[in-house]
Amino acid sequence: MERLLQYMDDIDDAIGAFGLVYERLRRILMTIVTVLVFGALVGSGVLLAIWHPPLALATCVLLFVALLYRAVTEPSSGPLQSI
Repeated sequence: MERLLQYMDDIDDAIGAFGLVYERLRRILMTIVTVLVFGALVGSGVLLAIWHPPLALATCVLLFVALLYRAVTEPSSGPLQSI
């Protein structure tokens, strides 16, 4: 009976090791996808600025206003939070 428990423990260790490898590969893949998407966004912004400067300016202003709105409406997390 103890032999069976040892085999089951070895199988559990192998599955755990596979899970660790899978998590590392998933994290690397997500990093690669993030870098590629970021590069595509930067490239499309540069192309938009070259081909249609007024549209690029309008897009930039909209993004800036959205960031300002988020900064104003989110709860504060600084030292003045308790006031």
